[in-house]
Amino acid sequence: MAVTTSKQTLCINQVIGQKTDTAMVEEDFVVPDIKPDILNTIRSNGTVCVYKKEVMDGKVRLDGLVNVYIMYLADDEEATIRSLNTTLEFSQTVDFESVKAGMLLEDKITLKAVECRVLNGRKVKIKAMMDMDLKVLSNEEVEFVKEVEEIKDAQLLEKTLNLNSLLGNGITKVYAKDTIMINNADNLAEMLKVDISMINQETKISYNKVLVKADACVKMIYLTDDNRICTTTNLIPVMGFIDMPDVTEENLCDVRYEIRNLLVKPNNVEEHSIYIEAELEISCNVYQIKQINIIEDLYSPSVNLVYKQKQIKAIAQKEIVKDLCSIRERQLIPEIGNHKIYDVEVKPTIINQSILTDRILYEGELTLNVLYGAETASRIESKEMVIPFNFNMTMAGATQNSQIETNIAITLQDFTILPDENLEVKVDLEFTVNLSNHQTIHVIEEINIEEERNEDRYSLIIYFVKPGDTLWNIAKRFRSTVANIATINAIEDENKINVGEQLFIPI
Repeated sequence: MAVTTSKQTLCINQVIGQKTDTAMVEEDFVVPDIKPDILNTIRSNGTVCVYKKEVMDGKVRLDGLVNVYIMYLADDEEATIRSLNTTLEFSQTVDFESVKAGMLLEDKITLKAVECRVLNGRKVKIKAMMDMDLKVLSNEEVEFVKEVEEIKDAQLLEKTLNLNSLLGNGITKVYAKDTIMINNADNLAEMLKVDISMINQETKISYNKVLVKADACVKMIYLTDDNRICTTTNLIPVMGFIDMPDVTEENLCDVRYEIRNLLVKPNNVEEHSIYIEAELEISCNVYQIKQINIIEDLYSPSVNLVYKQKQIKAIAQKEIVKDLCSIRERQLIPEIGNHKIYDVEVKPTIINQSILTDRILYEGELTLNVLYGAETASRIESKEMVIPFNFNMTMAGATQNSQIETNIAITLQDFTILPDENLEVKVDLEFTVNLSNHQTIHVIEEINIEEERNEDRYSLIIYFVKPGDTLWNIAKRFRSTVANIATINAIEDENKINVGEQLFIPI
């Protein structure tokens, strides 16, 4: 017979599967007739755009493209600098056990390297390698018993927990559009490189909406008609709204940006300008701290109770913390001399991370690829250097069992050649750490009364405490109560009994 109970609902965001994978896409590319032959490549880079992702039964699929820019030295009398731009389409399917269609996919796709091999003067082989961090999650409404109403002598072993319950999630699509003006003396010939990154990310709560704001930092290198290499860096404001009923300022917003498409072209309407359009997908999960009382165990001295229990993995603590790592170094580079620096590619890499109590220790490397050349010549060179760094970040609640996701944004990069041929490096890295502490708990879904009950009859029970005993399991075994045992044995602290101690058990 079912027991009448009152229930509570908890929305949990569970990680169903997590994988790290690699993807590679390669393609032969023929140099357009309007461009000169390739002598050798100088630098290759690109931007990953994921325009479609899908979770299916047992697998996930991502479709996207890599927008590639190749800077090369032309095989002509002037040895000019030229560029190639193409897109490499990719479709990647990854097997995931236990995932079902309709679940959520969080992905972090990082372009590891773009390689370009010259096959002949008119043909190159382009290979793009990507690191893929994939996480499949499920939002589940869990209903469990919080009170037993009709069994008057029911004994309950209860526990109060503060958990992060998922309030809701949403996705919006926005565009970062702008016309970038360049110097009036520059007649644009070719784009040599385009980089885009999201910085200055902010989140605000307002009227059942999550307001997301950021700046798309666009860095471009271009070639002029008179064979000069120029650079420009611009910030494009990005703003969007995500509907989220009942959201408050106390809630935690986990916001992620993803580039779905990128368009860069000379502006045909206005001279000396470049049109930029980036399509962005912004996703947001909102968590609220919810205090719940769960029944871990129960019994009745008068009737036989049986119950159905379910194990769930809930988020006991979730935090998102930002901190700044400032790197200041001087690197001696005699070969640059008094030449001009056109560009420095900055790539931070975490080599190792150690999670201690309330802090995280990072060991990393800052890879700098310096593009430089003489101001009066078209010749251009590149040099790579690696700067090791250590960063100690305070993170309240961090333990060795915590799940840590770290994202790094470059908020400042400044490079100056000093008279002594040293390169002064100033780089600020903004670490955003997403921490989750999970807790496995058992909740009771339903309770029933068994009609038959086999009882052992006792006239007097004297019990000696054994290792692992608690007052609760002793009381449950003999169908007594914790309160009665504590009273008759003058026990002040119900959570403290000693092995070998003699107890009188009232029944």
